[in-house]
Amino acid sequence: MSPTVGVIGGGQLARMMIPAAVNLGIDLHVLAATAGEPAALAVTQLGDYRNVDDVLKFARDVDVVTFDHEHVPHEVLQALLDAGVTVRPAPSALIFAQDKLLMRERLTSLGIPQPDWAEVATAADLDTFLEEHGGVGVLKTPRGGYDGKGVRVVRSAAEATDWLITIQADGGGGSLLVEELVDFRRELAQLAARRPSGEVTLWPIAETVQRLGVCAEVIVPALDSAGKLADVAADIATTIVEGLDVTGVLAVELFETTDERLLVNELAMRPHNSGHWSIDGATTSQFEQHLRAVLDLPLGATGSREPWSVMVNILGGPGAALAAGSAAVADAATGAGAEKPLALTDRYSAAFKAHPTAKFHNYGKAPRAGRKVGHITVSGDDLDEAMYQARAAAAFFTD
Repeated sequence: MSPTVGVIGGGQLARMMIPAAVNLGIDLHVLAATAGEPAALAVTQLGDYRNVDDVLKFARDVDVVTFDHEHVPHEVLQALLDAGVTVRPAPSALIFAQDKLLMRERLTSLGIPQPDWAEVATAADLDTFLEEHGGVGVLKTPRGGYDGKGVRVVRSAAEATDWLITIQADGGGGSLLVEELVDFRRELAQLAARRPSGEVTLWPIAETVQRLGVCAEVIVPALDSAGKLADVAADIATTIVEGLDVTGVLAVELFETTDERLLVNELAMRPHNSGHWSIDGATTSQFEQHLRAVLDLPLGATGSREPWSVMVNILGGPGAALAAGSAAVADAATGAGAEKPLALTDRYSAAFKAHPTAKFHNYGKAPRAGRKVGHITVSGDDLDEAMYQARAAAAFFTD
């Protein structure tokens, strides 16, 4: 009988696990909130990941539960454990990706290099930290933030009044995370995978390019990363994946500082945007590896198929500005003398013809400004050519 993996969440990460599961002979079950989510092909139950009964019903028919996102409440995770369900990564590890304050505390205990940070609950706490760090800091909500959400740069507690009021509501007891504003030259990501028996694998270190807080491009391997930088990143990721007892894929987001240090920014315990290139560019994709890991199967090789891979996210998608209700863009697109936007099928036809080396991935999402609706990967032995081809191919799907 084929093993069955249950994925909580029907987003694009679950969608990209489907081909890997098919190839490995794994039955993939997905719990989604609605029928129209990206992983619809594998949805076996509609339900609320915050509802214990929905999740327990879903878990009855699977061998192991894993995740498309990290937002499942602790009480739901505990109910799974109490019912004897195998959950990977385990809640005891996942908590450090769910709560940034707990993450900072645990990484400190492991001796992992990271920005200066503090837990703050009052305006006085925040102002004290800012005074000690050049009058500026990065304030974060401990839970729920991603792609730039739940993060703001502040220069006084007055700029965080709304957040401070919120955490003190209902009797207080809440807190925020503040970090030093790191002087970094670029952002990197080191992906690792680990299975319960202890085997760990790592992919080449990736360089990520952010726009408006969202990952726009990924270059693998990161430029000028051979040698010490790659070794240090690998040591950091290995220490974390083992120290937190992670099962599955772990993404370690890093700052490379102007004085050539590596500092951990954030963690993700699931396949990650910085690893999408691996579907086409690595011997074993992060999605296949995640499934192998949560089932405690031997892990695959993670080397690159070509010297370079470039992944470009399609942000917004065709018609995103129109979907957002931009009258100016609508007028420009439909007014006299304007070129009529290409239909999606025509865009694919034109893009395929112009860029036959590009690999296209559509997430099945409706267009919306800033939304990740797909990505394109190009691999080859010339970085400039791969970058050009990936960017030019992606341009067919933005207006």
